[in-house]
Parts: sequence; C-alpha cells; structure tokens
Amino acid sequence: MTLIHAHTIPAAQCLAALDATHDGLTTAEANDRLTKFGPNRLPEARGRGPLLRFLLQFHNVLIYVLLGAAVVTGVLQHWIDTGVILAVVLANAVIGFVQEGKAEAAMAAIRNMLAPKAAALRDGSRVTVDGADLVPGDIVLLEAGDKVPADLRVIEARGLAVQEAILTGESVPVEKGTTPVAADAALGDRRSMLWSGTLVTQGTARGLVVATGAGTEIGRIGGLLADVEQLTTPLVAQMDHFARWLSFLILLCAALLLAYGYFVGHLPFADLFMAVVGVAVAAIPEGLPAVMTISLAIGVQAMARRNAIIRRLPAIEAIGSVSVICTDKTGTLTRNEMVLAAAVTPEGSFAIAGEGYAPEGAITPAGDLGQLALAAALCNDARLHRKDGAWAVEGDPMEGALLAFAGKAGVDQAARRLDAIPFDSRHRFMAVLTEGAAGRLTHVKGAPERVLRMCAGLDLDHWQTRSESLAGKGLRVLALAQRAEAGDSIDPASLEGGLTFLGLVGLIDPPRPEAIAAVAECRAAGIRVKMITGDHAGTAAAIARQIGLENPDRVLTGRDLDRLDDAQLALEVAGTSVFARTSPEHKLRLVTALQSHGLSVAMTGDGVNDAPALKRADAGIAMGQKGSEAAKEAADLVLADDNFASIAAAVREGRTVWDNLQKVISWTLPTNAGESIVIVLALILGLALPITAVQILWINLITAITLGLALAFEPTETGTMARPPRPRQAPILSGGLVWHVILVATLFLAAVFGVFTYAMDKGYPLALAQTMAMNTLVVLEIFHLFFIRNIHSTSLTWAALRGTKVVWAVVIVVTAAQFAVTYIPVLQSVLGTEAVSLFDGLLILGTGAAFFAIIEIEKQIRLGLKS
Repeated sequence: MTLIHAHTIPAAQCLAALDATHDGLTTAEANDRLTKFGPNRLPEARGRGPLLRFLLQFHNVLIYVLLGAAVVTGVLQHWIDTGVILAVVLANAVIGFVQEGKAEAAMAAIRNMLAPKAAALRDGSRVTVDGADLVPGDIVLLEAGDKVPADLRVIEARGLAVQEAILTGESVPVEKGTTPVAADAALGDRRSMLWSGTLVTQGTARGLVVATGAGTEIGRIGGLLADVEQLTTPLVAQMDHFARWLSFLILLCAALLLAYGYFVGHLPFADLFMAVVGVAVAAIPEGLPAVMTISLAIGVQAMARRNAIIRRLPAIEAIGSVSVICTDKTGTLTRNEMVLAAAVTPEGSFAIAGEGYAPEGAITPAGDLGQLALAAALCNDARLHRKDGAWAVEGDPMEGALLAFAGKAGVDQAARRLDAIPFDSRHRFMAVLTEGAAGRLTHVKGAPERVLRMCAGLDLDHWQTRSESLAGKGLRVLALAQRAEAGDSIDPASLEGGLTFLGLVGLIDPPRPEAIAAVAECRAAGIRVKMITGDHAGTAAAIARQIGLENPDRVLTGRDLDRLDDAQLALEVAGTSVFARTSPEHKLRLVTALQSHGLSVAMTGDGVNDAPALKRADAGIAMGQKGSEAAKEAADLVLADDNFASIAAAVREGRTVWDNLQKVISWTLPTNAGESIVIVLALILGLALPITAVQILWINLITAITLGLALAFEPTETGTMARPPRPRQAPILSGGLVWHVILVATLFLAAVFGVFTYAMDKGYPLALAQTMAMNTLVVLEIFHLFFIRNIHSTSLTWAALRGTKVVWAVVIVVTAAQFAVTYIPVLQSVLGTEAVSLFDGLLILGTGAAFFAIIEIEKQIRLGLKS
C-alpha cells in the first residue's frame, strides 16, 4: 500500500485514504499490514555469490606462481610434484573461502545490531518499534537528530527542518510543514513530505507513513542501497600493499636465483626450478592479509559482545590507541535512572521520596506543589507505563522522573497541547502551550541560569545561589516557570522577562559502579578521562569526585571556554578533567585542542549537534539507547548500553586486536624468512638441499593455515591495560620487528643446517637427513608460536605454557600431520621422507627448546632495558 501524490492532499484526506487516525493503528492492524505489505526494508545490495567468492581465492600472486609451477612440472612429467602443488592450491582456496565467509558473517551480524528504531503511536500510546516493522498508516513521532524511517506525510510540525542532501543534493536543511503543494512540485519542494533516510535537524513532527521499503522514494531510485563494507582497515590495507610488493620482489629474486643456479651453478633445470618455486612459496607471506582479516572479524565480534558495536572498521585500531576519553555524564558515567529528590519554591524546600519511576512517594514537609508538578507533567514528551510489574519510561529518563513527581503530587494532568518549542541546546529550554482546567498556560522548563533570566520580579543572585546549592549535592537542577496565554501559539520573543517563576527541582542520577572501576582502569592504562556535560558546575564536580576523575574540583564552564582563544584552551585543557555547562560546539574545540598535543581522542555524543565533534575525534562514540540517528551516523562505534565501562572494554579489545595483529606479523615474517633462506643459501653455495621443494610446500601449507591462524584467537594479555597508550602514528613494522626477523631467520638457518649436517655426518641417507631438517623447521615454528603469544611479558609461565584450546588444537594437528608424513609409507613416497628414530626425534625437540631459550632470553633483556 503506497499513497501516491500524498504531498498534494490535505493531511486529513491522507489519513482517511490509509484508514488511519491521529492516534495511530492498533497493534493487531499493524501486524496484519506487516504481513500483507512486508517489512520496511530496502532491497539489499547484491553481494558476491559463493561460486564467485571461491573463484576469487585463486586471484592471488602466489596462486599464479603455483599454477605456473604445476604446468611446468607437468610438462616435465614430475607428476608427484604437480599433484602436491595442485593440492596446496586447492587447500589454500578452500581455507580462504571459509575464512572470508566467517568474516562476512561477522559483519552482517554487526549490521543487524544497528537496525534503526522508530517512535510510533500504537493503540493510542507512544511505543518504540523496529524501523522494519513500520507499515503504511502508522503515525511516527520525530524530533531533532532522528532519521526518517519511511516516507511520511507531515500531519503536525513545530519548527521542523530536515537535511535532504542524500536525495536532492541540497546541503541546507529544508523547512517542513503540513500545507499541501502542487502535484508537479520538485522533490526538494515537497515541504509536506519527509523522505526515508533523511535527517531531522531541528523541531518535532508527527508523520503518517505513506510508503515503506522499496516503495519509498529512496527505494525507487536505489540511491541508498548500502554497500557491504569491506573487512579492512588502514593497517590491513598497508600490510596487503606491503605483502603484494614483497611478493613481486621475491619473484624477481627467485628468477635471478633460477638464472644463477642454471647458468653459473649448472644445476639440473627440473630440480632447480622446483627449488626456486619452494623459495618463492616459503618467502611470500600470502596468508598474512587473510589472517589479519580474521583477527579483525574476531575483534569486531568481541567488541559487540561487550556492547561496543563497530560502524567503521578503522575504529578498531583507533580505539586501541586512545590516550584521552571525553565522555558525557548522564547515562554514561551515571545510571540514567533519574529520580526527582528535591524541590525548592518561593514557599520553601521539599524532599521527595520514592524509587525509580513509580508515581508513589511522600513529599515532606507537606505543601502545595500543584503548579510546579503541573508544569513538570505538561512540559514533557515522555510517558510512564507498567512493564513486567515495574514502572518504566518511554522517552527521556529525566522527563520520566518529572512525570513520576507529578504523580506523587497528585495533580490532574489532563490538558490539550496547542503548541510547543522543543528543547534545543542553543536556547536551553522547552516550552509547551496547553489548554486545560486552569485555562491556556505556557509552561517552560530548562537550565536554571536560562529560565531564571526569563522570569519577572526575581532576585537572580538568591536563586542562582539556591541552584548552586542543589548542584553541589550532585543533583541535576532544572527551573520551571509559566504564564497565562491568550492565543493558540507561543511567541518565543515574548517569553523573555514575561514568565512567573514556579521553582527549582533537583534530580539525582547516581554513578554506575562499573563506571567507577572503568575510570580507575583507564587511568592505570595511562588514559586520561575527561567529563563534558551540560550540567551545572557543582553537579559535575560532585559526580567527578564520586567516580574518581583527576582534579575533580577544577571545572571549566562553557562561558570560560568562550573567553579562551585556541592557544589558551590548548594549555588549559591538559590539566582539566571536568567541563560543565558546555554546548556541542565546545566539544569540537576541546577535541581539536587535545589533538594539538598529539593525543588520540575518543569522544562520546548523542545529539544531532555532536556530529562535528564525533567526526573530528580519532574515535567517535555514539550512544545506542539515547543517541540520535545523526550521532550514530557520524560515529565510528556505537555503545549498545550507553555505559562508560563499555568504552573501557572497547579500548581493551582494541589493544588486544592490535597485539594479535602484531603477533601474526611477528610470527609470519620471521618464519617465512627462515624457511626461504635455508634453500637460498644451499643453492648459492652449491650444497645439497636440506629440505626439498615439495617438503617446503608441505610445511607452508600445514603451518601457515594452522599455527599462524591460531594467533588471531589469542585472548587479552595480562597487563594490557597497565601499558601506556601506543603513539598515535606508531608503525607496526618497527625496527624491533626487523631485528626479530633477522634474529629468528638466522637461528632457523643455524638449526636446520646444524641438524642436516649432523645427519649427513652420521652417514644417514640424504632423504632421512632432509626429513630431520623438515621436522626441525616445523618444531622451530611451533616453539616460535609459544614465544610470540606473549610479546609484552615472559613466556616462561604456566599460563603461557597452558595456552588456549585453539593453540593446542593446531599444535596437535600439525604434530599428527608431521608424524603421518614421516612414518606412513604412502606419504613417505609422496614427500620423499624416511622414518626418524626416537633419539633423533628427541634431538630435534632439544634443538627447538634451545631456540626458544635463546629468543626468550633476548626478549627479557630487551624488556628489561625498556623498563
């Protein structure tokens, strides 16, 4: 059901055409329409099918090399070599296909977690529903920061403006209203319509759903079909680029080695060719980008389990390196479970008892708070309802607390709303005109310093002092006022100086216990935590002391920030942890000032005006529950629970992902270098090959897809959150890694040639000596795996030895595979191996243990010098 030309028809006719009312559909009718017309979803972008994904696994430099080698060996009638090479190619493709499928499934699951919600009227009451469940005829409620969930006909609008750039290309927000327009009006001129996917920048509205899913304007033109985000980050792209060019360099060196061996060394071409192929396969880190991608997928899933949902993958790297977290207070550091605890009126001070949002509790001393409570109830967009036997709020928790207070005061809340000025961070108040038993009244609520200036006949200094006294107790303070109204609309200009002051209310929002622990953990990790709030300075300082922020009594207000130029702000911001009475514009200045010190900044935000600061921050973090869609669109990650502890958990997971990427690289590059240099040196010196080309292919297959992949599943190391943040532009290919590659490759060379020489000196057959050298190489790689698992601490602990289930699973698989190719006759004939005696097997293990001891001692020396 799609209502064509809704922009030309009056709102009442649109409602009649869709058999809808101002109070919305019933739940039963909405369910029937959902079954009939389907979910409100755009057609998904067509992805790559399984067959194409599988074939693309062969689009790889190394695969081309191996396929070329298979053709040459086939021509030379070396059928065993050809079979082994094709087996390696097929196994590589299958494993890559499976890994990529898991990574794409992880990203799909994350996208589902970010499914948009919408506020709609069902059975006459406001409810939150999934955007996909909206149907034609639904009434949708919108406010600043919301994303329009379907094509809507505007039936009520107050100060409404919408950003329609995705449809019209017009960057300036468009004002909207209820008046019909001409049938031939251009899309951007249809002021009575709201289009799916656009953003509300200011005001409030009610809209009638006239089209959903593919029937919407954006669905028809196909302009917002979301592309599937590729599972990559700047680091992975950098390593992919590095691996590709390293592969070309290795191929060039292999060609030169082939020419040298044939023309200078006069080696048989067939044997030389296979040896050079073995060098190329051993040296090219073909599996590195794939294993790093799996590491990212695991990191994305781990963060999602901790309620931090990644929207842009580079955030995984950024969140792990943050050195400053700028966080909101309400709902992030605090529980966002508001309770109105105190009221101060010209008649006196009152304490209000009660728990949660239940409209039950005593007011002491007894007094007349009727007018104050009526203002609290009518200047309000929230709704209280019972859910599972407890009272819950639909809407802003602060407004829910005001409704509970009105219930405790026992006021009659029946009134018809005529007009409203929505709350905006720029004017810092909300005004509502209603008509009820007391006549037409405009009620105003907002920041005390703003509302007090709008009232007549007040001692401003006295009431500012009373407000600061409440804030000093950790209460969030609001002022309420009213005036009688003759007309049916509010004139904002006439409110200034024309209100009658009703009183102040103080709401308590206690800190989250887990946030206190998370702040302490961040400070131990060298991460500064700064609180940026719109609350009063006294309230902010009180909460800062409770949660353990540094310098809690040093507070800069928005007014202070306005007096500072950028250079002065950069100096002040370093030593200040609490910023009060701030606006979204101040957040952007604070981010820039902190970044001027070379710091990596994470910034939280929830409002439409927070988007610039979220985009500017190294890691923009939006609130999943109270955050606007505009903030979520601008953010890099979304907190599903709005909890500061989830930010700390995301930092920990981000550091873990970075560590695991480092481990994958630090294991892959040295082992590849060690494998290849053994053959290169033998060819250059004209020695017998310690390991045959087919054996190198086997090692590369069995270890690269098991041992290397195991590192992607490594848990967080002990002490991860005790290390200072890494520098913002720290390279992952550091001088320390280059040294480690050289050291390990040299030790691999010495160990393999040492075992091979020992076997030849004992008079063993060449095949047995090569078998021992091959097993030595695999044992060295296993010991190197256990070493690299703990790059920041000792590997000589029971926990390090115990490892993980994944580590031991791959070690058992590799060991079993090596026993099979060493002792099973059929496999011996394929790989040219012979059985190794128990003594020689123990000698190989001893060589691996000696290698482990050397690199562990070197690590301890290095860590000792750092500390």
